[in-house]
Amino acid sequence: MTDASGHAAVSLRQVDKYYGAYHALRSIDLEIAPRERIVICGPSGSGKSTLIRCMNRLEVPDSGAVLIEGAKITDASREAVAALRAVGMVFQQFNLFPHKTVLENCTLAPVLLGGLSLPEAEARAISYLDKVRIGDQAGKYPGQLSGGQQQRAAIARALAMEPRILLFDEPTSALDPEMIKEVLDVMTALAGEGRTMVCVTHEMGSRARWPIAFFSWIRARSSKTQGRPIFSPRRKASAHGPFSNRYFRIERLKSVAPKLCRPT
Repeated sequence: MTDASGHAAVSLRQVDKYYGAYHALRSIDLEIAPRERIVICGPSGSGKSTLIRCMNRLEVPDSGAVLIEGAKITDASREAVAALRAVGMVFQQFNLFPHKTVLENCTLAPVLLGGLSLPEAEARAISYLDKVRIGDQAGKYPGQLSGGQQQRAAIARALAMEPRILLFDEPTSALDPEMIKEVLDVMTALAGEGRTMVCVTHEMGSRARWPIAFFSWIRARSSKTQGRPIFSPRRKASAHGPFSNRYFRIERLKSVAPKLCRPT
């Protein structure tokens, strides 16, 4: 599926990634439509984080192409830089600057990269902090927040650049069980706003907690598992896990509400 311009939000074409002699991603083909929300779920070491980091050039594939809204980001070009500004990232370990307040964390990129004045950036940041329900924590430092609050601050920081595509790398795996729901609630609300969202997780058991009315699923699984998996040829991809010798495939799973997962 493409948008009015004819481009997919994210497109990976025959992507390979090596770590030394180890083949981490093998011939990945994946296309994500504008406004689509997907979760890539599978065991640790199946290449999920490497895959999502290739989507915003934190990892550069050794071969193949990654396109954001039709622009090839695997080239170091002005077009690639412009395309990457459409992509926001939420990390597993939050990656907030510990010496800056939550508000300062959220205004840094809009001022330095987005060209906003500080008052404009602060007004935008406060609106997103309110959206994730921690507006009252804006003056605190990350170390003064709970894990769930830090992750919500990280989401607000990503939103402050107003990206059209949001990437989540294991957003709940560093949280205590009671804090997971508050982060998932925020992600559920964001999913209803029409952004393209891609999330990777190894928590197979968390599938029941995810808002599957808003997300479709891709599962990284071993080809050696028993049973005959049903693959979608248009969505098929494969990967070697960098920390295991098993061979994994990535398959699209049906959502219980596909018309919500793929808006028209």
